[in-house]
Amino acid sequence: MKLEDFVPAAHPLRPIRKWVNESLAKMDAKFSAMYEADVKGGRPSIAPEKLMRAMLLQVLYSVRSERQLVEQIQCNLLFRWFVGLAIEDPVWNHSVFSKNRDRLIEHDAVTELFNATVEMAEERGLLSGEHFSVDGTLIQAWASHKSMRRKDGSDDGRPPEDWKGQPRNNDTHESTSDPDSRLYRKSHVAPALPSYLGHVLTDNRHGLVVNVQASTSDGTAERDVAAQMLAGVADPGKRVTVGADKAYDTKGFVQACRELNVTPHVVQNLNRTGGSAIDGRTTRHVGYEFSQRKRKCIEQCFGWGKLIGPIRQVMVQGLDRVDQLLTLTMAAYNLTRLRTLAQLHPQCAQ
Repeated sequence: MKLEDFVPAAHPLRPIRKWVNESLAKMDAKFSAMYEADVKGGRPSIAPEKLMRAMLLQVLYSVRSERQLVEQIQCNLLFRWFVGLAIEDPVWNHSVFSKNRDRLIEHDAVTELFNATVEMAEERGLLSGEHFSVDGTLIQAWASHKSMRRKDGSDDGRPPEDWKGQPRNNDTHESTSDPDSRLYRKSHVAPALPSYLGHVLTDNRHGLVVNVQASTSDGTAERDVAAQMLAGVADPGKRVTVGADKAYDTKGFVQACRELNVTPHVVQNLNRTGGSAIDGRTTRHVGYEFSQRKRKCIEQCFGWGKLIGPIRQVMVQGLDRVDQLLTLTMAAYNLTRLRTLAQLHPQCAQ
């Protein structure tokens, strides 16, 4: 018997595997280039297609570690079928993921997979291309307060656990385990933790993610990255709108949007010093109210990524690796949304 015979015809992974295979098939040239430079006569490399399918499974099924993922692939027929292994095929060692992660980053393989999910949605008419929402979320780094030490080394003789009463900030301190992370908090009642920021741009029609990026944590990163992502979807020939919360109600962000021919449907922050940067010329239109209702759907991808996916606290270190994990999580989210939309709109399944 084949593994195909053990997977029910209506299993939700079937359409996802089909779409992933189509996307990976278009990346054959990239995968070949990834390994040409590293051929040194050693053991044959693990096929990157199988590694990326396994990484998707880790996100989709909330597998907490790569050791556990390898164990599941060894024992679980469904996982073997999705990855592309036969019943008798041996499973690679968990260290293969660590050795290949930087290689996948260097060649933007995960980003290309994410872009393929966006292209699928566009081909099926699931994107408006005109109305978007943008937001950011806090991603806790794989580092602790004890790892925050003075950059000048003046506290090298001090025990790492003896830090209470000592003021810490990003100008004078950095994490010894994850130097790219920064102390950051989203509100005055929350503690400042070593963190990153994840930024997402979604299309308002069905809440699909069309752009994603991770950044270091600071007070202006959300607006700066949002402007960069909007530049990729702006079109001088048509009017584009973007919904956002009151954190984006600044003169700088509003001006950047207008220069890109993007209408900022931002929540007014009337308590801000100097007043809101959004006036009645924007809020009087019906589209403004509609954008305010639709922008809340962006929280679904963050909630899914933190409850099902691994981005509540990432188990990787370094901005590039955090960005790769966030991009992979949003690609998995898009695939699950596409599967749901295909059930509601059968014409979109092909």
